[in-house]
Amino acid sequence: MTIQDSFVLAWRTVKSNKLRTGITVAIIAFGIMALIGIITAISAMNQSLKENFSFMGANAFSIRYKELNARMGGPNNGEDEFGKSKKGLKEKKSNLDKIIRIEEAAYFKDHYGFGRATVSISRRTGGNNELHYKDKKTNPQITLMGGDEDYLVVNGYSLTSGRNLNNADVQSGRNVCIVGSNVAAKLFPGKPEKCIDKVILLQSKPYRIIGLLKSKGSSAMMRQDDVVISSLKNVRQYESQNKSYAIGVMVNNVADLEPAIGEATEQMRKARRLIPTETDNFAIDKSDKFAEMFIGFLAGISGAAGAIGMITLIGAAIGLMNIMLVAVSERTREVGLIKALGGKKRDVRRQFLFESICISILGAVIGIFLGILVGNLFSMILNTGFVIPWMWVFIGIAICSIVGLVAGIYPAMKAASLNPINALRYE
Repeated sequence: MTIQDSFVLAWRTVKSNKLRTGITVAIIAFGIMALIGIITAISAMNQSLKENFSFMGANAFSIRYKELNARMGGPNNGEDEFGKSKKGLKEKKSNLDKIIRIEEAAYFKDHYGFGRATVSISRRTGGNNELHYKDKKTNPQITLMGGDEDYLVVNGYSLTSGRNLNNADVQSGRNVCIVGSNVAAKLFPGKPEKCIDKVILLQSKPYRIIGLLKSKGSSAMMRQDDVVISSLKNVRQYESQNKSYAIGVMVNNVADLEPAIGEATEQMRKARRLIPTETDNFAIDKSDKFAEMFIGFLAGISGAAGAIGMITLIGAAIGLMNIMLVAVSERTREVGLIKALGGKKRDVRRQFLFESICISILGAVIGIFLGILVGNLFSMILNTGFVIPWMWVFIGIAICSIVGLVAGIYPAMKAASLNPINALRYE
């Protein structure tokens, strides 16, 4: 009996036992669907994070207030219980809980002299604002940002119509604003470009719209188009839990990023009046830092998903082995007939192994297909492209092949060792 004959006979047996095959395939498919589905969803989240957290561009970084973090499990960040870092530097207690004030931010902008870098000062005052225009209103999820003339370019925004904030707007603090694409679409449905020079209400105060931002692709992770931007001086009138100012810096060349960060650290230490023995009480973040942090967190979820899938597949392997053992008992006379016609032990063993592997791979294919569909539901929610985790697709097929091989070895050896005379007389 050739290998092809063994495979054809095994496939016919798989097709003829629909109920047994269907149950086993469903068990395997469920495990693979859970694994591939979660991995696909996480891949979509990774893509969304990279797109949305890299909003400042690869050649930009930001400086923010370094908040006190709760310590769990002892000292962290290279510090001991006395506030000393491993480098022997101490935290300046007077500045540890001090926010970045406008005077410090202005000092940095005036004295930062790295090449032709662009510096912007901004402040986030809240993300639960509701805007009104006549009988239209937005959802109460609009973020109010205060910025200067360079805020848009440093943070990767561009205008589709209207103009940017100018020096007169920033110095006077007058009630003018730039709105995101989602805001304009909600207040001016069908004609968002008509928003220019219209007066809207923000916390019952009238604001004239001077610019409309180009969409940056809002998602469940970040709502970059649900934003309204006014001047720093204007937003000071609003109460906010975040009273600290942030500084954004954009250099002309990505290769200059690290030297620019070094210069920024030096100037910010001067602005915060830190002496050489004190550590930095501010943080400098590259545009992709948060994406990397969240992606690292999602990698842990990927590991958990793999563990869940493997546990399910182990259960499927046990179920498949039991079903194949039952098949050996049911087909004892068939095995005896094969041997009586000249079939050898390896032919019987090969046939049962092929059956087991066919069932496993069939379950893998169905599970992968369903997993990709389920996982890409998250892609639709996150507005990312269709995701296929090809590496895990091949891993899933390989794992299922191994599962089928391992689950079929013992039943196949048992069938191959049957005595042909006793097998033919089996009832």
